Amino acid sequence: MIKSVPTEFGITAPRKLGAVTGRSSRSGPFLWILPAGMCVILIFGYSIIDLVQQSFKYRGDWVGFENFSLVLTDPLFRIAIFHNFLLLFTVPILASLSFLCAVLLFETRKGMKFYRSAVFLPYILPIPVIGVVFGQLLQLNGALNSALRAMGFENLALDWLGDPGQALWTMSAIIIWKEVGFGTILILARLISLPLETIEAARIDGAGFFRLHLKVTLPQLKPVILFYIINEAIVMVSWVFNYVYVMTNGQGGPGNATVVSELYIYRSAFQNKSPELAATAALLLLLATLIFIIGFFKIQRNTNRGVFNE
Repeated sequence: MIKSVPTEFGITAPRKLGAVTGRSSRSGPFLWILPAGMCVILIFGYSIIDLVQQSFKYRGDWVGFENFSLVLTDPLFRIAIFHNFLLLFTVPILASLSFLCAVLLFETRKGMKFYRSAVFLPYILPIPVIGVVFGQLLQLNGALNSALRAMGFENLALDWLGDPGQALWTMSAIIIWKEVGFGTILILARLISLPLETIEAARIDGAGFFRLHLKVTLPQLKPVILFYIINEAIVMVSWVFNYVYVMTNGQGGPGNATVVSELYIYRSAFQNKSPELAATAALLLLLATLIFIIGFFKIQRNTNRGVFNE
């Protein structure tokens, strides 16, 4: 039997009402997301199971780990993985530029909305549009090289997308140009929400621009910067196919200079008619992505513990 207790207005309320509402509030979100969660599990769960089964078969026959051996010893796959590894070096650059842009926008009182929109605009542009525009702009006789030659900088007019030594880094610069807007807005949103008392106190104590944002602001932004770093690492591992496909006409050229793991999967499945090898490479890519996600949650947990302990 639930006992009643008098309230401030003389109305009795159940003594265990708080416990009942507490249980319902905790289980409520799970009930709301249960239908969507079941759809995700059924759709993606079936796809993953079929992917795993196909990676161990060849034309319906069980072949064990032979597909993995063929993929891992394929020189083209190794080149693709190496290119994805090289693209990971753009992640620290993205994080640094995003933090710098966010701080500059935070300090810019006049016209911040315009500058914020200008920085974020490349991120919302479709990748095929960016690929086509830069593909035309960066040709050997494109607009960029024509402008450099007109200004007398003949030595800087390079074959940005046609030179095997330049193509991957040119593509990296384009990816940085597009992705930095997301990190800037993400970090700026957290920066605006920080208590101004801490920043003003540091300024009163004589902290300059660099000391203020490196010693006071940056430690408070670590969780959101970490989230952005892991997100961009996943992008460089498994989400750069559109850039490569559009800008190289699906070839990964010149030669194999811009071949990445996703393009290798596409080639295996549709050009070489080897869906089993494509499934094997896709499974390896999925495992690599899961490693990044698990690592993110572990690092985030340790970071949150450190913040709370402080």
